[in-house]
Amino acid sequence: MKKVYKTILKSTCLFIFLFAAISFANAQTQVSGKVTDAKDGSPVSGITVSVKGTKVAAATAADGSFNITAPATAKTLVFSSVGFQRQEVAIYASSNYNVALQSTSSSLNEIVVVGYGSKQKRDLTGSVTSVTSKDFQKGSITSPEQLIAGKVAGVSVISNGGAPGSGSTIRIRGGASISATNDPLIVIDGVPLDYGGISGSANALNLINPNDIESFSILKDASAAAIYGSRASNGVIIITTKKGNIGKPKFNFSTLLSVSKIVKEVDVLTADELRNYVKSHGTAANLALLGSANTNWQDQIYHTAITTDNNFSVSGGVKGLPYRVSVGYLSQQGILKTGKLDRVSASINISPRLFNDHLKVDLNLKGSHTNNTFANEGAIGSAVYFNPTLPVYSTSKRYGGYYEILDSTNPRGLKALATRNPLGLLNQREDKSQVDRSIGNIQFDYKIPFLTDLHANLNLGYDIAKGKGTIVVNDSAASDYRRSPNSINGGVNNQYLQQKQNSLVEFFLNYGKELKSINSHLDLLAGYSYQDFLTKNTNFPDVTYNKKDTLGRPTFPDDKFQHTLISYYGRVNYSLLDRYLLTGSIRTDGSSRFAPNYRWGVFPSGAFAWKIKQESFLKDSKAISDLKLRIGYGITGQQEGIGLYDFISYYALGDQRAQYQLGNTFYSVYRPGGYYPGRKWEETQTTNAGLDFGFANNRITGTLDYYFKKTKDLLSPVNQPAGTNFSNTIVGNVGSMTNEGVEVAFNITPIKTHDVIWDFNINATYNVNKITNLTISNDPNYIGNKYYGVGIGNSILINSVGYSRGSFYVYKQVYDSLGKPVDNVFVDRNGDGRINDKDLYRYKSGDPKWFFGFTNNVSYKQWSLGFVMRANVGNYIYNNVESGSAISRNILNPLGFINNSVKSILQTNFTGSGDTYFLSDYYIQNASFLRMDNLNIGYNFGKVLKGAGTLTITGNVQNVFVVTKYKGLDPEVSSGVDNTIYPRPRTYSIGLNLGFK
Repeated sequence: MKKVYKTILKSTCLFIFLFAAISFANAQTQVSGKVTDAKDGSPVSGITVSVKGTKVAAATAADGSFNITAPATAKTLVFSSVGFQRQEVAIYASSNYNVALQSTSSSLNEIVVVGYGSKQKRDLTGSVTSVTSKDFQKGSITSPEQLIAGKVAGVSVISNGGAPGSGSTIRIRGGASISATNDPLIVIDGVPLDYGGISGSANALNLINPNDIESFSILKDASAAAIYGSRASNGVIIITTKKGNIGKPKFNFSTLLSVSKIVKEVDVLTADELRNYVKSHGTAANLALLGSANTNWQDQIYHTAITTDNNFSVSGGVKGLPYRVSVGYLSQQGILKTGKLDRVSASINISPRLFNDHLKVDLNLKGSHTNNTFANEGAIGSAVYFNPTLPVYSTSKRYGGYYEILDSTNPRGLKALATRNPLGLLNQREDKSQVDRSIGNIQFDYKIPFLTDLHANLNLGYDIAKGKGTIVVNDSAASDYRRSPNSINGGVNNQYLQQKQNSLVEFFLNYGKELKSINSHLDLLAGYSYQDFLTKNTNFPDVTYNKKDTLGRPTFPDDKFQHTLISYYGRVNYSLLDRYLLTGSIRTDGSSRFAPNYRWGVFPSGAFAWKIKQESFLKDSKAISDLKLRIGYGITGQQEGIGLYDFISYYALGDQRAQYQLGNTFYSVYRPGGYYPGRKWEETQTTNAGLDFGFANNRITGTLDYYFKKTKDLLSPVNQPAGTNFSNTIVGNVGSMTNEGVEVAFNITPIKTHDVIWDFNINATYNVNKITNLTISNDPNYIGNKYYGVGIGNSILINSVGYSRGSFYVYKQVYDSLGKPVDNVFVDRNGDGRINDKDLYRYKSGDPKWFFGFTNNVSYKQWSLGFVMRANVGNYIYNNVESGSAISRNILNPLGFINNSVKSILQTNFTGSGDTYFLSDYYIQNASFLRMDNLNIGYNFGKVLKGAGTLTITGNVQNVFVVTKYKGLDPEVSSGVDNTIYPRPRTYSIGLNLGFK
């Protein structure tokens, strides 16, 4: 790793020296003009204007204008850009040129980044979608994946909640696993990231500034993703950051101010409603527990939050040395009091072209420093349950002066298992972290002088992170009052530290050759990759606030975890007559996570595409502007969800729940873990058939894809015999599952004139998954793997053969003649006269069958207006907020305190008796929804500051509305279980973007 750093440092110093040493040639001829679209006369920005035979170049401004200094001997200007035909214009005596460029259907000629290279969209054989910065979600965006929510068919991006910097659950075509990860592989500027996060950060991706991102490429099918082999079963997302262009320095400053508010609170009983309920259902003893206050506990814990996001960048390039440097500062408050995220980020990109463009170098460095203050999210559930007839503060200074439910017979003075004061939970806990992360690489692409069709590419990269933090709770706080074993000391004063150091070395050869004699093109790729992952966790003791009482002393100060992935890969692309395209790839990966006999996996793929539009019977058609058929098949792999060393017998440090007491001190000790020497790769076989189409000169374009994925050798938990080791289960290769679906996407431009442009996108995805096997040998009596606990000893979700992943496992509720559920009465499904677990059945799933995305943009002169909407259909949620609170046993708690409830208890009046009510299908509720994610408006002032700059002002609303039948707070829950999630706020933003040069 040190060699990588030294190489990057030396290269950086060399580029800075070259940059400083370059001198400008004397101006000879000043050439200026304007570039427009030949179709409608509108100005075109970003067109590269270069002087033929030299390295002198510039880019057109927002109004299409350009100004360039050409040598006196120059004879020709060259105008070029993706989406427009290249045009050459002779330089005459006149110094002003107005040039109209012909469009080349940019959607087809768009350059798309794929694994280890890039291709024109028209030449793709796999299912690949690209989203560029002009199409990103707008507004207050703190994490990169939020930029593409609702933008891509087959890709679901669900926010994990409204906390500052919270991440998202990303699923491409539903995922491919049960117990291993279903997250896609993410590659940033050629550096594949690991799947784990970093301690002290709610989401590892929020350590990357979204403002630095230029584009996303989503590789969805195996023929496109198999080049990444063992990590591509759930798809691949390639993120490319912004880079500089040859020309004068361009400066850009953007600032965004946002205000966030809670949209909806959990609909709980008011203080008066609770009093009436206790009077009609409770006893005199229950009435005595009521207070005289009228407290809205949710109002106590939420507030209006402010966010500022500021970014500055400078980009340009002189004589073959493009560059871009940026810095950013984000400060985001959470709507839950005390929560906050502060991030400082910086990025550097230098892309010199040396030795007459034979050597291309790309240096990418990104870094961030984040300070997090995590609010105690336990206060969210506490605000739902805590008695609203009680006041916020007490007359005593004990417990920090917050009102708590007391018990004089308890040595701690607190009622056991009673809900704690929500505001006290927030204000008496200080949970802070500092996280530093840097991702970088230097990539050399060398065109061999004696064989110019052959390129050698070396990529050296790293991803390092350090997360440290402290959790401090005062010893007077009720949450941790007298928590020590001797019930004397209390509070918390803990710390943690984690360091990660991932390194990458890749080398590949790429050979591209035009075979003109047979009208063909051949492209060959062969490479080697080495990636090492090292994690160090420092073990600190669990201590009380005053540090006098140590609850756990680690036997060893730290743990180091390391694994390595070595890969060999190759790919061939062949094009015949510009109509028939063939792609084949193969990758073999070796992982140190597996035993030597099972360490290597082979992942091949193949694809064919037919450009039907290029055939003679369609080539001259004006109605059909594009038509291409794609067929592909491939195998991808998975190694996540398993331990690093558990293919051998090993000992590991036990956690705080498995300590041994010697005297008054508790010690963590090493103990044997379960091991599985025969474990091998989880594999997913994917078949994909697609059709790309365009009509009316590509004013209407789209794709249609059908896919079928079968995953075998699932990495699933296997039960272990009692006494075998200290693990009840071990992850082994058991079972198989399928995913099947259809995707369709339309891009439509109904109006495109000089003043008005209207375009919109609609995408829809249908996906169903089914488990086909879960046992090593056929066992018709095996019900499946139950998980996600609710209540005491109950599990609400199950994976079973013949059903969708994560089905709900419930009793069928009985209803009376008025349609109301009958308390604790369920259908005896097997007719044995008893209600027990044999009457449970599998009902619905948290995964949507359909999900949609809608994007609409309209521009009129300098004005722009747009929105983004998303919809899920067929997904259900277990309402754990209702099942946990809307029962009389919760309100009239037998332990001697009063809780609050959601208002549905006034209709159901469930008692909560028995041990079955938690598993009633009454709590499985339809969570289909339509959500407007984003509504934005903008105005482009054009040139300002005497023509030196451009100015744009935008307004934005996020989380505008949600239409749903779901009774809970929010229907969008990735786990399928609603258990008092952090509410997503509604955010109002105003932004300013100033560019100048």
